[in-house]
Amino acid sequence: IRITAFLDAGQDNLTPLGRLEKYAFSENVRKTSQAALLVLLEQGLMSKADMEGKVCPVLLELTEPSSDDDYKIEAVAIMCKLVTMLTKDTVEHLLLLRFCELCSDVRLFQVRKVCAANFGEFCSIVGQEATEKLLMPKFFDLCSDSLWGIRKACAECFMVVSNCTSPEVRRTKLSPLFINLICDQSRWVRQAAFQSLGRFISTFANPSITGLNFCEDGTLHEILKISSERHRHKVTTSNSSNSRNSFIDGSPDSLIQPRSVQLQSTSDLTGPPSHRPEGNSSTQPKEDGTSLGQPKHSAPFSRQQMDDCTVFNSFNFWRSPLPDITQDLQLLQEEERDEVIEKEDETMRDTEGEGKEDVPSLDAQGPATSSQIQKVLDCLQPHLDDPDVQAQVKVLSAALKAAQLESQREDADESVSESNGSTGSPTSDELSAMSELSLTDAQISDSPSSSPVLNVIPQQLLDQYLSMTDPARAQTVDTEIAKHCAFSLPGVVLTLGRQNWHCLKDTYETLATDVQWKVRRTLAFSIHELAVILGDQLTAADLVPIFNCFLKDLDEVRIGVLKHLYDFLKLLHADKRREYLYQLQEFMVTDNSRNWRFRYELAEQLILIIELYSHNDVYDYLRQIALNLCSDKVSEVRWISYKLVVEILQKLYACEAHDLGLNFINELIMRFCHCSKWVGRQAFAFICQAIVEEDCMPMDQFAQHLLPSLLSLSSDPVPNVRVLVAKALRQSVLEKPYFKDPGSAYSDELEEALSELRMDKDRDVRFFSTLDPNRNVMDTSALI
Repeated sequence: IRITAFLDAGQDNLTPLGRLEKYAFSENVRKTSQAALLVLLEQGLMSKADMEGKVCPVLLELTEPSSDDDYKIEAVAIMCKLVTMLTKDTVEHLLLLRFCELCSDVRLFQVRKVCAANFGEFCSIVGQEATEKLLMPKFFDLCSDSLWGIRKACAECFMVVSNCTSPEVRRTKLSPLFINLICDQSRWVRQAAFQSLGRFISTFANPSITGLNFCEDGTLHEILKISSERHRHKVTTSNSSNSRNSFIDGSPDSLIQPRSVQLQSTSDLTGPPSHRPEGNSSTQPKEDGTSLGQPKHSAPFSRQQMDDCTVFNSFNFWRSPLPDITQDLQLLQEEERDEVIEKEDETMRDTEGEGKEDVPSLDAQGPATSSQIQKVLDCLQPHLDDPDVQAQVKVLSAALKAAQLESQREDADESVSESNGSTGSPTSDELSAMSELSLTDAQISDSPSSSPVLNVIPQQLLDQYLSMTDPARAQTVDTEIAKHCAFSLPGVVLTLGRQNWHCLKDTYETLATDVQWKVRRTLAFSIHELAVILGDQLTAADLVPIFNCFLKDLDEVRIGVLKHLYDFLKLLHADKRREYLYQLQEFMVTDNSRNWRFRYELAEQLILIIELYSHNDVYDYLRQIALNLCSDKVSEVRWISYKLVVEILQKLYACEAHDLGLNFINELIMRFCHCSKWVGRQAFAFICQAIVEEDCMPMDQFAQHLLPSLLSLSSDPVPNVRVLVAKALRQSVLEKPYFKDPGSAYSDELEEALSELRMDKDRDVRFFSTLDPNRNVMDTSALI
């Protein structure tokens, strides 16, 4: 009644503020009215017009500077909860400016604290433009507030705020601000900041760098990549630059679209003459105004390549352009020509060419030399703050090493040819030197350090994250800081990408051997996601050993591995996956025998794992585990295990292994149909019904091998068994066309058995034997 009177403007002549004062004589009444208002809003019982015309004006009046302190604090809390239920236009038009004013309330710290705690919700609603224009200055003030509670609230919502800003603002403004919170004088602020560090780092994730993206259901999938052959053909087709191109393209992650854009621009420096613009130097601007240092996003890709890339890539649209270094390159080439002319006389005086360095031509149509690439690198040094410049510097550094290696190889070839002219054939020492040079080239091109590493996050953030495993942090910040590090590790790995896994490998191994089982449990629950991010090669090398350790850990850790056992095994190669067949039996043994949920989870995972192995492996290893689970003391475990048995039988017949299937059927008959306990006989009736419904085997095979045993149970002395038999015969068996034919071999036996069940003394048996199969009735799984 009070909340209705509070919202109804026609009941009296009082203003909304006056009506609130009328009914707010007690704090309990105010609290109840606020709770009732929130319930109305959450359940959608209030129209948009009422929220904008009645609720919002009241909240604006209660948050006036002249309003009572208690009213203002409570109204701010309601406003922050209300904002998630309003549209963007309504929030910007009615509440945004007032919220900015409340963030700067110098008199009431409670108001600033509520604003700081709900800052992320406002940013999410109003979007990036309003966030950076209006809310970011207020957020900076709140992060430097004199009260540690307000700074702590800012640290807790930092990830949400970061998601609503551009990458440039995130890197240049939010990152230093977050570092200040990590180094805050208050331990509680530092603790909240470290808990949010991994989540903040995850906001830097870029699908064009990681090569992964999220589906609508939240699962990770790999972005379509351009084939290495097509990419290498786009870069160059000349044999003289094969070593450099293989060096640049050596990493599989360099084949992601944005990397190919950068490599295409770099190939102008290292590519052959056939790939240079006609009539101009490689350092001249192109016709469309794009300079050498500015990759053109549309030119490197053909229509066919763009059609192959089905995933939208925001990297091509938000990245800032690279600095224009065209003029610098022109000046550098002129200086280089002068230096070459001055050195020509000196080089002519060298003795018989020994030790002489071959100075390549600086013609516009010739390939760039090491000195030219070095000059370009020097010009890019002042712009290293830009992550795109840093990425290109990495590529150019790789090209520089390749060019130097090519020069060494040419010198070696020249010396060998001179020796051949004098002696006729190279000596063994010369051949050894040539093979050593070739080996060095292969080592450089294949080494992990030579692959281009993208600096996707500020180095300070990465250093702080890596320090979370330091035991000193547990003493000065938080005793569970390692758990927070483990919890956010997959997000950090996803952000850095598999090419930067070496930065986090030691941290992951440290967490995997932590003395706290909660830390290891956290890693065990996420190891399958980490395997998706890293790929099969890194998974086999770095994750499989840790996975094996988790299998022998406490049950609290093993359950994390078990819950996602299928997801992890399907990422392994078939030979490595088969090794775990011998270890599946170990999951039957637990520290506490009453932990039946562990065995229930095992049965669920085995149902999925069946598809990963051959029918022979399923019969040899999984069959016995399934039969043991069917004899479990807990009915829930037995219930799910019966479904596992059906899946195994379907696998055998799908693979045309009829002999193994028949052996398994005979084993089921002996174990369940002839069981001395009624629970086993009831399980046989349920298994037969599931086999028919799932079409696990041909119906003629079912009628020959299983139906006689099922019909024999129609006269079982236990009513619970006869109930399941009646249900299987009436709702499943008779619905198959094979058994509807009056001329079928078992039609008479079926009718006779159903006739007896329809006259059974138990009414439940009579009910299910006469029930229409299309009728929706209660589930009988509780009878198992």
